[in-house]
Amino acid sequence: MSVSPEESAARPRKRVDYGTGREALLDAAVRVVARGGLRKLTYRAVAEEAGVTHGLVVHHFGSRDALIEAALTRAVRTSASTSVLEPGSGDVADFASGLADMVTREPAVQAFQYELMLESRRRPELLPQIRTLYNEYFEATERELSRILPEDATPALTWLVFSALEGLVLLQLVLDEPDVTEAALEELRLLLSGRRGEE
Repeated sequence: MSVSPEESAARPRKRVDYGTGREALLDAAVRVVARGGLRKLTYRAVAEEAGVTHGLVVHHFGSRDALIEAALTRAVRTSASTSVLEPGSGDVADFASGLADMVTREPAVQAFQYELMLESRRRPELLPQIRTLYNEYFEATERELSRILPEDATPALTWLVFSALEGLVLLQLVLDEPDVTEAALEELRLLLSGRRGEE
């Protein structure tokens, strides 16, 4: 639905403080990409989402590529704080607890990351940041599995478990079935419990 210039002018603009403005614009960029993909990411779309003028977006980022890279860098920087992969207890019952809630609570962040993963196939310059992001997730999974299992988790087992978790996130994001995610996580915990019993 398009908005006429008169309606747009009548809308009050949000005031974005300089100190938090950049982060607010990055959050707006994440939501724009999550909704419409990278093809919908424009200065105007981000400005409208954030409730500011598009000149402010230009001021903070200078180019669309800089905006994309900054949003991805923010995702990398905040991934550890939002990750539920490492509760640190070593109790298999705690493993990945809260994963379904995280997807329900932050679907835009998850969708943004998948969009950028696919984009990195076309734009290899994004791949190092994508690798950094996923290395953080993988390493958190590996550390927690090493706490759960008597012997250190092998890279192959960690990759298998992480891939299962990643698939569950993607399916919940698309199908919006958190109960299915929770049931699958319970089965994964049972498999890990069985492996622990065998060692």
